[in-house]
Amino acid sequence: MSISPARQIDCFKAYDIRGRLGSELDEDVAWRVGRAFAQLRGAREVIVGRDSRATSPALAAALIRGLTEGGAHVRDLGLAGTEEMYFATAHYGADGGIEVTASHNPIDYNGMKLVGPGAAPLDPETDFADLAALARSGDFSRAAPGQVTPFAQARQEYARAVVDFVDIAALRPMTILVNAGNGTAGPTFDAIADELSRRGAPLRFIRINHEPDADFPNGIPNPLLPENQPMTSQAVRAHGADLGVAWDGDFDRCFFFDGQGRFIPGEYIVGLLATAFLEKHPGERIVHDPRVVLNTRAMIAEAGGEAVQARTGHAFVKTAMRRENAIYGGEMSAHHYFRDFAFADSGMIPWLLVVELLSRKAQTLEEVLAQRIAAYPSSGEINFRLTDPEAAIARVLERFAGAAATRDDTDGISLEFADWRFNLRRSNTEPVVRLNVESVGDAALVEARAREIGTLLNMA
Repeated sequence: MSISPARQIDCFKAYDIRGRLGSELDEDVAWRVGRAFAQLRGAREVIVGRDSRATSPALAAALIRGLTEGGAHVRDLGLAGTEEMYFATAHYGADGGIEVTASHNPIDYNGMKLVGPGAAPLDPETDFADLAALARSGDFSRAAPGQVTPFAQARQEYARAVVDFVDIAALRPMTILVNAGNGTAGPTFDAIADELSRRGAPLRFIRINHEPDADFPNGIPNPLLPENQPMTSQAVRAHGADLGVAWDGDFDRCFFFDGQGRFIPGEYIVGLLATAFLEKHPGERIVHDPRVVLNTRAMIAEAGGEAVQARTGHAFVKTAMRRENAIYGGEMSAHHYFRDFAFADSGMIPWLLVVELLSRKAQTLEEVLAQRIAAYPSSGEINFRLTDPEAAIARVLERFAGAAATRDDTDGISLEFADWRFNLRRSNTEPVVRLNVESVGDAALVEARAREIGTLLNMA
């Protein structure tokens, strides 16, 4: 029985929801998502959390109203990170979970991330597509209403589970600068720090931009942007910290700075975390994305693991990890996934594992990574906004495809040569092509090839 008129809704992306407030996403859309989620999935219990944006409380309230009117009981985490929603969904056996968040998008955006039982991602082509269709149609059936239960106490269980990933006895004294970016991370980090202190961890923390602030007075929390990195870098040096950690808005990604304040590209952290797991669990499978792979593959092989490549994006990496029963998965964009965390991504577990690895090696982050960065230099992701992306990519392929030793189309196009490789991907949402170039020990070659490919892309 239709009880709501059909509506055009444009905020459904490949596997999550995000859109401009007012024109693409509003409280009616949030309510529709809740109704559709409860109805399609037959959900009896759903975990809901929200980030620190000004519009998130109202959107979460509308979402919860839709869920309960659709018959679901809601456990409301309140202000919480995406990974807290993942954890609670899996740990407490809920039928699904939804986080209201725009992560690192501009301030006039918001969105939602949705998972099913066990925090498994919704299938983009079936589950998520059906959800979008029902939300748009408004063809909702009546149901006995559910109830809402505040569930802030789930954070303590989450903090214990996160700290369980490291051996406290192995940690050495260390000073860590943490930058929450005035996003959602601060209160959750404090719960983890309290749990570390309770267990006797010899760690000292310096906090900056720690309080959630919907106005984002220090800019949208996205440490991947070069213009956002100097604040953390300078604070690391000013306080003499051993390393720095910064998070995005919903802290499902974390970013590292060494003791000199230098930003560490995400692909080197993937290799480092793979090593951390393989030293304890040799022979395990590690999943990685296809954009920058040379260092990751080498470190996995050296540590006795098996590398498995997956398409970029959390839904695809998690699916590959579940299929392969991989112990860890990582993307160069700073998403890190863990088998013992419901195969979900976390921005808190990675820095704990890095601190433990540095403690065991009695080395600094810069000492551990200097040789790796020199051995496998990379360009970083370079974005090109183009009027005709297909023609631009065709020019690059005409120049390079014939000489490539291998070609891989898992995600975009990857061409590999004897001593270098590149990955070229189109954006799903805008006329942008993203380029990554890497080599075996030749930074000048990386620079030259990136410049040559860039010229081909930009030709009129």
